[in-house]
Amino acid sequence: MNNGRSKGGKAVASTMDPAALAAAEAAKVGLYIQQDGLFRYVNPFLARQFGYDVDELIGQCGPLDLLLADAESFRLKARGGAGAEIGAPVCETVARHRDGSTFPVRIVGAPLTIDGQPATAGTVFDLSAQRAAESRIRELADFDALTGLPNRRLLLDRLLQLIAGAEREEAPFALLCLDLDNFKRINESLGHSVGDELLCAVARRLGSATRRIDTLARLGGDEFILVMPGANAAGAADLARRLLDACNTPFTIAGHDLTVTPSLGVTTYPQDGKDIETLLRNADVAMYKAKEQGRNTFQFYTVEMNTATFERLMLESSLRRAIRNGELTLHYQPLIDLGSGRIIGVEALVRWHHPDLGLVMPDRFIHVAEETGLINPLGDWVLGEACRQAQAWIDNGLPPLVMAVNVAPEQFRQAGFVAAVAGALAGSGLDPTLLELEVTERTVMTGAEINIGTLAALHRMGVKLSLDDFGTGYSSLAYLKRFPVGKLKIDRSFVRDLELDPDDQAIASTIVNMGRSLRLAVLAEGVETREQLALLRAMDCTMAQGYFFSRPLPGEEIIELLHRQPFLSKE
Repeated sequence: MNNGRSKGGKAVASTMDPAALAAAEAAKVGLYIQQDGLFRYVNPFLARQFGYDVDELIGQCGPLDLLLADAESFRLKARGGAGAEIGAPVCETVARHRDGSTFPVRIVGAPLTIDGQPATAGTVFDLSAQRAAESRIRELADFDALTGLPNRRLLLDRLLQLIAGAEREEAPFALLCLDLDNFKRINESLGHSVGDELLCAVARRLGSATRRIDTLARLGGDEFILVMPGANAAGAADLARRLLDACNTPFTIAGHDLTVTPSLGVTTYPQDGKDIETLLRNADVAMYKAKEQGRNTFQFYTVEMNTATFERLMLESSLRRAIRNGELTLHYQPLIDLGSGRIIGVEALVRWHHPDLGLVMPDRFIHVAEETGLINPLGDWVLGEACRQAQAWIDNGLPPLVMAVNVAPEQFRQAGFVAAVAGALAGSGLDPTLLELEVTERTVMTGAEINIGTLAALHRMGVKLSLDDFGTGYSSLAYLKRFPVGKLKIDRSFVRDLELDPDDQAIASTIVNMGRSLRLAVLAEGVETREQLALLRAMDCTMAQGYFFSRPLPGEEIIELLHRQPFLSKE
């Protein structure tokens, strides 16, 4: 490089103290001395920083020639009133490499005198690594480490700016809350690494369905937020449909074809809220409404939803108290042997005596217990109370009978479930062969290989096992013959119209024949009419329960029914 300048004096290296020169030559930072705008000395490290040989720089150019910034503005910054061209203590700017690339630098200068004339000694620090680290820190602060999407912090910042602009311009925008349905099952059955890969794949799919001006953020877990500037309700509905469609195609993760569906809640500004907290809360409420409507759909927020949410929160709080304060009780529905008409067992069904609401049925609070994690202590209480009651009846002279207890999916999957069953049996003294646990077909088929181990452990204890809601799930015969179950329960949806619907008759008959072939008892639930009972008996169905025989009864009333055995005459 030669800008038509003279060397402006001899190089000063020969005049430097030998020890100082050796240190400068070995330094791992760029060092230079300049006078009259030209380098009088550069060390090898500085030459390499910029892609030159030392001789190409000394006397040929000066620091300003290597900077991308405007030379005059840099000179003014650098002077700082010090009277030397590069005399400012510290100046940060952008440097230009010989190959044309650029990199950030910090130049630290100090004035000195050479041959009686002012000069500057400078140090050049390459800030590339520092800037990269700072960028990474900002990225970690503002972006989700797993998916790379904006995180809650960045989302809130963008929402603040969007609301400020929307207030000035009276412009609407939409906010969508998206949660993946049953994502926890994937983590539990296939592991968190597969779950993490799935979240990243979902994030990419969702991102491909959005506009450049939209913000797609991950709040944590499987919850995503999407903000649409300028969108009204129609635009939000269109995007919600695109997001649902984006997840329709299965995801291939670690050799597994996984189908995951989203549920979405939609709010619009300013109709559904004028601040971040209200918009997010109402979108969350609408999202849970979408889950209640069957999942894989979207719901717009309505004011009425908050009333339902308040009731849900009230039920959650009251249910925690109910478990502690003994407000729960069990009712029992008899299980009838269709060959003899004898009551050979009962199914325990929980009831809640709320101090203000009166008797609360399970369909109002079981889903709340499942969503809030209360299903485990609730289920453990039911299990312990059912075993205690069954043994108490035996101690009072009643003949032994099977006590059937429903097991919720979350309860079945908890790590200590087998131990909880063992504890309930040990605490009550009940013979394990008199306890029958009812698990749904979907429960055992989700992570079937893992669940076989749990079922086998219970079977070794002597506990009976029943497959509930059979025919509504997706059991394969290959698994069914491996499950140590002794009974199939025909779901009430196939019994309700049994005397009217030939398809229901065919399904029920197939389940009965399948059970007989596998040497399993078959129980039909929800029997309400004499015609249904006659058809089931004609199919050789083993057992039945339902309102035709008896509603679920409190313990004292079921005792009287057990003594009377009123169905023995029903041939």
